Amino acid sequence: MSTDAVKNNRKSSIKIGARAFVLAGMILLLLIIVSGILTRTLPAGEYQRISVDGRTSVVKDSFSYLDTAEAAWVRETLPIWRWFTAPIEVFWGENGLTVAVIAAFLFFVGGSFTIIENVGVMESILVRAVDKFSERKYLLMAMVIAVIMLLSSFVGLYEGLLPIVIFIVPLAITLGWDSLTGLGMSLLAMGFGFAAAVTNPFTVQVPQKIAELPVNSGAWLRIPFLLIAYVVAFGLTALYAKRIEKNPEKSLSFKADAGLKEQFDREQVLSGREEAMKPEMTRAILWFGYSMGFGILLMLGASTLTATGIWPGASDLSFPLLALVFLAAGLGAGHFAGLRGVPLAKVFFGGMLNILPGLLLIVMAMAVPHIMTRGKVMDTILYRAGELIRDSGPYSAVYLIFSVTLLMNFFVSSASAKAFLMMPILIPLAEMSGITRQTTVFAFSLGDGFSNILYPTNALLLIGLSFTKVGWGTWVRWSIKAQAIMAGFAVLFLAIAVKVGFGPF
Repeated sequence: MSTDAVKNNRKSSIKIGARAFVLAGMILLLLIIVSGILTRTLPAGEYQRISVDGRTSVVKDSFSYLDTAEAAWVRETLPIWRWFTAPIEVFWGENGLTVAVIAAFLFFVGGSFTIIENVGVMESILVRAVDKFSERKYLLMAMVIAVIMLLSSFVGLYEGLLPIVIFIVPLAITLGWDSLTGLGMSLLAMGFGFAAAVTNPFTVQVPQKIAELPVNSGAWLRIPFLLIAYVVAFGLTALYAKRIEKNPEKSLSFKADAGLKEQFDREQVLSGREEAMKPEMTRAILWFGYSMGFGILLMLGASTLTATGIWPGASDLSFPLLALVFLAAGLGAGHFAGLRGVPLAKVFFGGMLNILPGLLLIVMAMAVPHIMTRGKVMDTILYRAGELIRDSGPYSAVYLIFSVTLLMNFFVSSASAKAFLMMPILIPLAEMSGITRQTTVFAFSLGDGFSNILYPTNALLLIGLSFTKVGWGTWVRWSIKAQAIMAGFAVLFLAIAVKVGFGPF
């Protein structure tokens, strides 16, 4: 098996396309320059911060602009040439550990997935899935989207579900669809579930604790919103899939998918049924499946410990643990399938190299908030937005909170970090405008979630896209209709929340 695997020398399906890489790189370079310009045009200022249970939170009403000497020193320490070295500096900046963990995760996933491709585990999984659901593929689509959205909405799984993109995209292609359909079943579902949060620890429970609300209150309005998000995600993905079934050339990723369609052609995949049913392949699949199941249990456990307050920092360990689980899953599957020693190492390191362009895009994305923070203008933006909210009526204020969260999510993608940064400022301002705390949290969660799968500065979005041949621009073009529809529903539900005095308070 190992000899055949090496001789096959299959091209990895997760190697990012050159055109997609260049386009995304140019967009991120422009954003780096814009963020640098903002540090020269906005006055530098900052809030005082305190540490509570290991989490940094701002002190309300503590904002002050830096004096002339301090502002000049900030500019001197951030000359223009350092805008362009920021993608390197993030490795030893305040988010350096996060960057290192993301790099390890990407490398381990890239190497492990290339192994399971080379030894035939991927094809074996596809054979079993196609055999079972070829006549009920839209039922499979509905089930996959539902499960992913439920896990994201109730448990807060997002990064823990990212590796599923690697399997759903080839499955979609084998079933006669394209990469974007697979991303709709996985990445879109994750983002919509995370945004339409019911008990998500990061976008609901953490901000509600800060707001001193009952942890899971407000579900009566959140659940209908989740159901609408599901209908939109499934409906638009299914309609698109039916359209490209009739005319494959209408696929937005038609050219990018050419190699994948050849690799995961249904007849070719099913021709390997005999190979897929061999005992060693069954053992490899079982090892990989149990390993990934264990990884999901780890994610669930970390989310539960964080949500209950037993171990607030547990969620910080979930990503590195998942990386180790994926490493063990890939190496073990390769071993059981007969790929060992030097050939195994060569395939693994080849997969790591394939994922390197994706990592380069991610560090460029993380350079944007790095520059804004170093230039001391992040707090200035938040302060000025808060002043607008202070002088607004309830309906204007709730939409401003929603918009400010959308804006801040461009620079700070972590929901819990944003909650500790923004909620102490937003809650008193919102109450002055006649908005309940529950409504403030609802506006925050809606503003945080949907843009996670839109902004090019979101590392998790770039990770998900790096597992495919789809570029950021193509993804936005495909998903923007769903985003616009959900933005409309968000506006409607926020108006309802203000009207009914969404509570308990």
